[in-house]
Amino acid sequence: MNSSLPTAEIEELKAFACTLADAAAEVSLKYFRQPVAVDNKLTGGGFDPVTKADRGAEQAIRSLIEARYPEHQIFGEEFGRKQTNSPFEWVLDPIDGTRAFISGLPTWGTLIGLRHHGEPVIGVIDQPYVGERYLGWTTGATLNGKPIRTRPCASLSNATLSTTDPDLFTGAERPLFDQLLAGSKLVRYGLDCYAYAILSSGFFDVVIESGLQLYDMMALIPVVRGAGGSATGWSGEGPGPSGRLLAVGDPSLAKQLLQKTKSFDQD
Repeated sequence: MNSSLPTAEIEELKAFACTLADAAAEVSLKYFRQPVAVDNKLTGGGFDPVTKADRGAEQAIRSLIEARYPEHQIFGEEFGRKQTNSPFEWVLDPIDGTRAFISGLPTWGTLIGLRHHGEPVIGVIDQPYVGERYLGWTTGATLNGKPIRTRPCASLSNATLSTTDPDLFTGAERPLFDQLLAGSKLVRYGLDCYAYAILSSGFFDVVIESGLQLYDMMALIPVVRGAGGSATGWSGEGPGPSGRLLAVGDPSLAKQLLQKTKSFDQD
């Protein structure tokens, strides 16, 4: 646990993060598997979908933060950044996996992260349709209130590996991913944040991704770390502007994989 935060404050903030997830779920579930208009954030080619569910869920979260902790900073995918002098910053992705959401697949999730002096200290991965809430902090992680742990897996040859899409890996990244793919036992695609939840509960071993934004990552890190895993940039440091994230359930396997990935993450 972050030594500068008293236990009572951590508990208060964890409870509030869950309140935020409840508010987001009230919005998102109204639109899931229902007819909903889909806008494209990109112009001139490409497809980056957004819906009323994304915007409404983030608005609901932001309203509660503004009311309870008006001095806190906020950074969300849909409505950008509110900057203050507070050491606390809420990092929000109201629907991570909007493509899954509009396709009726229950692998999307609401991501709510809290950073203190830049360090992710609390994270929520919430999948309200299937009724799963993963809550993580520096010393623990739970699924619906029950402790979870990553599983031992000391060898890539025994590992289940996941990434959202192999096309995330470009240039010299792609041969690296292909090497990991060839060396692993089982690979699963297209799960967005849900892959990290499954890793944290002991059913996956590696999730590797590139091209992520801060709001894609910050909530995931406390859950994976709190469950006993490793969640870093490809260099082994905290994930930064490179957008590269490596989550590994067994820290000994993480050390092996970082020997392969660290040359890519020097920025």
